[in-house]
Amino acid sequence: MFEELTGKLEKIFSKLRNRGKLTPENIRESIREIRRALLEADVNYKVAKELCTRVEEKAIGQEVLKSLTPGQVVVKIVHDELTSILGGSHASLGLSQRLPTTVMAVGLQGSGKTTFVAKLGLKLKKKGKRVLLLPTDTRRPAAIEQLKVLGESASLDVFLPRESETPLEIWQRGIADARQRGFDFLLVDTGGRLHIDDELMEELSAMRRLLFPHEILLVLDGMTGQDALTVSETFLSKLGFDGIVLTKMDGDSRGGAALSARYVTGKPIKFLSVGEKLDSLDEFYPERMASRILGMGDVVSLVEKVTKDVEEEKARELEEKLRKHKFDLEDFLFQLKEVKKMGPLDELLKLIPGVAGKMQGIKFDEKALSRVEAIVSSMTPRERKHPEIIDGSRRKRISGGSGTTVQDVNRLLKQFEDMKKMILRMGKVGKFGKIPFPL
Repeated sequence: MFEELTGKLEKIFSKLRNRGKLTPENIRESIREIRRALLEADVNYKVAKELCTRVEEKAIGQEVLKSLTPGQVVVKIVHDELTSILGGSHASLGLSQRLPTTVMAVGLQGSGKTTFVAKLGLKLKKKGKRVLLLPTDTRRPAAIEQLKVLGESASLDVFLPRESETPLEIWQRGIADARQRGFDFLLVDTGGRLHIDDELMEELSAMRRLLFPHEILLVLDGMTGQDALTVSETFLSKLGFDGIVLTKMDGDSRGGAALSARYVTGKPIKFLSVGEKLDSLDEFYPERMASRILGMGDVVSLVEKVTKDVEEEKARELEEKLRKHKFDLEDFLFQLKEVKKMGPLDELLKLIPGVAGKMQGIKFDEKALSRVEAIVSSMTPRERKHPEIIDGSRRKRISGGSGTTVQDVNRLLKQFEDMKKMILRMGKVGKFGKIPFPL
């Protein structure tokens, strides 16, 4: 997400850093370029103007002009002001003193409400919470069945409505069931329309008045551009909500309009959906997002992702093997599977500082990882432990079993040997330390 904006800002900042000295004139010129980049990324014009005004006020000062690294100081000012525009600090999900905490997801049809409810349920389940999903969208064909299927795939409980029940009746029975069975969270998927209408708003308002949800989250499709802001303003005035969820942010390299929703509504962005898998839901941290937009990466999120997905005991075993130079293809296969668990490779690399701005237009062949996995999986345990025994006939058998070519097998074995040599050199100069990331 934001590849175009990140790439353009990276070029602007690169020019700033290369200047030994800054003047008010070239600072203003850079800020004009920043404003243009924001507008082209679909950021709301009021947001772009406010951000650039703040940056200009702070940048054209003695502190910046007299600094030994003025370009770096300007970048920091932009980062701080962008963080402020995005909300300043992290806003967590509200909790109720009386169980269950009821979260109501609202938004237009197609915004991703149903999938978000399942994703949030899975996220809360992984934190040890008992979650009940409640489908109340009785108008959209198969909406209830969709949530049921998603819930089952994540091993979550789903409350099933009776035929001809109204959304209000479903909610009344659902919350009673959640209280009786001791659930921590009740996540409610509400109905939507292709466009906002009075009937939809009256239905949602009735639910709010009579059933008092603890948290109302507006789900916005990040690909709808400036329409997302119109939707958020209308929902705010007619219904009200406590936080924003941005979905489909991986499908649009611009997405600036959705990020403008925090400034336009004054409500915090709480979650960010960046993929189709049920575990692809991230909590929103303004400072981290500002760093990613400016091409600075997001090391904290990267470490959290690794900590969540990599088994600590296995990581310690691998570290010990690396120290003793016993790293083999069995370990290599384990590492490959760990990397695949963490999501698309290009999204992982964008979290590394300095990489995101250089990746515009670059697409990684995820099938290449699957080919490598197929090749190693076609080897015998002995071949994985001792790849030096893999001769011509074995290579032919492995390529046939994995559906690849002998050249593919040769290439993998050479890359593995090169990697072992690099690891050996690192070990000799004492660069191992604690290994936090799959190789």
